[in-house]
Amino acid sequence: MGGKSFGTFGGSGRERARRRGQGQLEAQVLAALHHSPGPATAAWVQERLGGDLAYTTVMTILSRLHAKQAVTRERSGRAYVWTPAADEAGLAALRMRRVLDGEPDRDAVLTSFVSALSTHDEQLLRALLDRDAADGPGAADAPTTADDPAPAQGPGAAPAPGRHHPSDEARGG
Repeated sequence: MGGKSFGTFGGSGRERARRRGQGQLEAQVLAALHHSPGPATAAWVQERLGGDLAYTTVMTILSRLHAKQAVTRERSGRAYVWTPAADEAGLAALRMRRVLDGEPDRDAVLTSFVSALSTHDEQLLRALLDRDAADGPGAADAPTTADDPAPAQGPGAAPAPGRHHPSDEARGG
């Protein structure tokens, strides 16, 4: 491909590519897709990343992002075109959710996580939970009657076991 060169053949450009972690590569691919004028091919993404990654590496990253539901794809001739379904924050949230889902003691993990939050992060989380509770996220999860009202969720309260945010499916939950 033509364009700007990023390092010599087999030199610093390829070494730099090998040192990037999977999460960093995924974030870079997502950022490229977010800047595309529409659905993009893997070759387009590869070019936008400077061309120092192999086409197969870009395809692997896109396939992993697709498995995580962070991108969507559709056929365009013999190739796929890719569209972001999540931004970098959404991808990080998916990773956090998968780690939590893989732990046998969710309560202990969440307790440890919350206890280590900065004051600002704790206030933000409380505000988000309050807003979520005010929007009534559990309305579709558990039917309630006047005799069996939904439990109140005050600031910092965890959702009842088995209750999830309605957008969990969109985030891979």
